[in-house]
Amino acid sequence: MFDAPATSLMFRSLAATSAFTLLSACADAPAQKPASAPQPQVSQPASAPITTSALSAQAPIVMPAVSFSAWRDAFRREALSSGIDPDTFDRALAGITPDPSVISADRSQPEFTRPVWEYLEGAISPYRVRKGQALMTEHAATLDAIEQRFGVDREPLVAIWGMESSFGQFMGDKSVIRSLATLAYEGRRPAFAHAQLLAALQILQHGDIQPANMLGSWAGAMGQTQFIPTTYNSHAVDFDGDGRRNIWSSSADALASAAHYLQASGWRKGQPAALQVQLPQGFDYAQADADIRRSVAQWQALGVQTGTQAASLSGESASLLLPAGYRGPAFLVLDNFRAILKYNNSSSYALAVSLLGERFDGRGELTASWPRDERPLSRSERVELQESLTAAGYSPGAPDGIIGANTRKAIRGYQQRLGWPADGYPNLELLMQLREGR
Repeated sequence: MFDAPATSLMFRSLAATSAFTLLSACADAPAQKPASAPQPQVSQPASAPITTSALSAQAPIVMPAVSFSAWRDAFRREALSSGIDPDTFDRALAGITPDPSVISADRSQPEFTRPVWEYLEGAISPYRVRKGQALMTEHAATLDAIEQRFGVDREPLVAIWGMESSFGQFMGDKSVIRSLATLAYEGRRPAFAHAQLLAALQILQHGDIQPANMLGSWAGAMGQTQFIPTTYNSHAVDFDGDGRRNIWSSSADALASAAHYLQASGWRKGQPAALQVQLPQGFDYAQADADIRRSVAQWQALGVQTGTQAASLSGESASLLLPAGYRGPAFLVLDNFRAILKYNNSSSYALAVSLLGERFDGRGELTASWPRDERPLSRSERVELQESLTAAGYSPGAPDGIIGANTRKAIRGYQQRLGWPADGYPNLELLMQLREGR
């Protein structure tokens, strides 16, 4: 995660195409070991929800102007001037060379995406539900103490734990120092990686972990909660009282650190993150926009059926989410949903955390069906969609294949021109219509 809430965990959420995607430049999900659990769909964390790497397009390669050793010498001078002692630096970067697999992952741009319903089915698998329920019982005393101290409900915490590392089973096996040094030297976002590497050295200097044990994803996310170094420095806590903030092997520290971050992100204890709702006939689907917020009571006045769970939430601010367009399930998402988005800026991820947490209590079953006859657009098709919208006189922004707020606004405008439900959802039918209009 990032220490600036508006950008938290963006570094590992490239190409999240969900309705609340606000990203502009970020990296893929953490690379993890192959599955070994009985049910493969739950053995890998689901940090960047809907991307798979069936085919990849390579970003332009720009080689560094200096050698790695020259870069390291310059970085050493800066690190020492920032308060890193020479011994910490030299132990951490001794013998370090760029990792080609990190560069390959950084430059990879996934071509295909999984439908949101397939992602959720994997994220909320029966195995993960059972495992989470068992761990909630096993760690009940710790979770009681975390709830009391930070005011964050245990269900979403355990759901995040399961999503990020399959409850600590898959945390990544790459040297965080080597990965970040590689990205700072020749990655797509060197300034960001540079700052993370300095933060990682601060962690080592603090004595929380040794360099050889500071392992994580290729993008530098670490531990059972997949924190990036700056977020670790801001929000990691020593909850088990052993004198070290250890999110790698202490589940108490990992869960409490995640709770500390959610607390700082505005978590409201006892409130749901998302409510399943039913929309009335003739509803204006253009209202499904992250920037449109109304009280739950105001949504109800528009005919949105919220069920009994919303009885105490009438004055709470909510937005309408249609993760698969108007043909799929609908949700009102509240402040806690937005807090989860600060942890990982993808609405599919936040929805999975919400539903998985409810499943631990025997709730969270969807009452509406998904439009399974539709397939998500590939990356190249999304780029074509954006280019076609521009040619049609709309302003979707740069043709980068990321369906963000500007692209959805452009889609709604074109859907309204056609007299279609203006839900802002990109699908093949829309692309085909744009092709015909050229």
